[in-house]
Amino acid sequence: MKTIIGVAIFGVLLSGTAVAETNRIDRIRPDAPELAAHGEAAIGVRTLTVTNPGQIDILKVEEDKPLPRYDRPLTLEIWYPAAEGTGTGGTYSDVQLRDGVTTLELTGRAVRDSAPASPAEPYPLVILSHGYPGNRFLMSHLGENLATKGYVVVSIDHTDSTYDNAAAFGSTLVNRSLDQTFVLNEIDRRSKADGDFLNGLVDTADTGLVGYSMGGYGAVITAGGGVTQASTELSWGAPAGTLEIHLAGSDTHEALVDPRIRAVVAFAPWGMNAGFWDAAGLAGVRKPVFFIAGSDDDISGYETGTKAIFEGSVNTDRYLLTFEYANHNAAAPMPAPAESWQPSAQLDFIPFDHYADPVWDSVRMNNIAQHFVTAFLGRYLKGDNDMAAYLDLVEHSRDAVHALEEDGTPKPEHNYWKGFPPRTAKGLSLMHRATGE
Repeated sequence: MKTIIGVAIFGVLLSGTAVAETNRIDRIRPDAPELAAHGEAAIGVRTLTVTNPGQIDILKVEEDKPLPRYDRPLTLEIWYPAAEGTGTGGTYSDVQLRDGVTTLELTGRAVRDSAPASPAEPYPLVILSHGYPGNRFLMSHLGENLATKGYVVVSIDHTDSTYDNAAAFGSTLVNRSLDQTFVLNEIDRRSKADGDFLNGLVDTADTGLVGYSMGGYGAVITAGGGVTQASTELSWGAPAGTLEIHLAGSDTHEALVDPRIRAVVAFAPWGMNAGFWDAAGLAGVRKPVFFIAGSDDDISGYETGTKAIFEGSVNTDRYLLTFEYANHNAAAPMPAPAESWQPSAQLDFIPFDHYADPVWDSVRMNNIAQHFVTAFLGRYLKGDNDMAAYLDLVEHSRDAVHALEEDGTPKPEHNYWKGFPPRTAKGLSLMHRATGE
């Protein structure tokens, strides 16, 4: 009887509005750190399809033959501060699940195709870049959150790397950073085009780049981390030397490092554990970077993965936020949709595993990431020096002491993580290294 009741309840959850309400991307827990809260701006969202002409068609490359070219399509989801009077709330339809077949609805705060705000000064740009495979909605919780705080956020569907069209891995290796830079250029073009809704809304001279997994791999390259010669020659990697455009010290890679990108966030960046960087390559990283990782990441690695990238990026200011015992899905993916809780005939694992962590609650991780990304981008893109207090912390949260007087003023020993309510800074560490360290 209990089983029958349970199945019946799940069936209700999967019906119409119930699912949409279940699949919320904008939850803020009562114990969330301070800066996770949404900002004051109502937000809109639009979908654009753009084309990067004349790109190498990695899927059709053959040894000792001319490199084939094609016009590479990309789909973008754009969140932005909306005009005064815009409401709050809407759904995202036909969003693909990890199995590449099932579609679902998400519920958030953005109003589809709403009129943009008319700011006195244009907003900074943030580009979101998903993993392999992934899609433009995987970090939608962060996209909406940042847009409410005065950013234009553009999330990319990377061709050959989404749930329904994941193809040869070499395409992702070559194209990920190129896609990021192309999208920056395309948004810049549109921001200056008469009649475009982005005209006067966004300032690409203040751009942040946020990447997860393979998006993080691309972000490290875009930030200046050129790859090793050995990584360009892997039999399972990019064919016919096509990855050499990102080779450390090459003119092609140097030309990719864009001064408009002023800050980078890398969730669990893949590549160090597979030999894609060495000390010389990481020495080229020159953008401030905020790394986020789980200590038990078995995809990108931790000690020999994200932490090693953090340690090796000696020529920039950088941070490493670690979720103790978390795996590869630490903080980046949105909460697992209701539809992901059931097996899929297309996968040999339950789709839930793509989004969730066995130790940490997803909303909790999302909120912590929203807090720190807000502080980091506020400091490095908006020049808000008050954000430094949220970043300059006791390294291990377990060592932080919460001690206030009865009137709320801090006692001399008080050094608790700023913005975290009492007893909530648990299971975390935040390392910081200045340029040259």
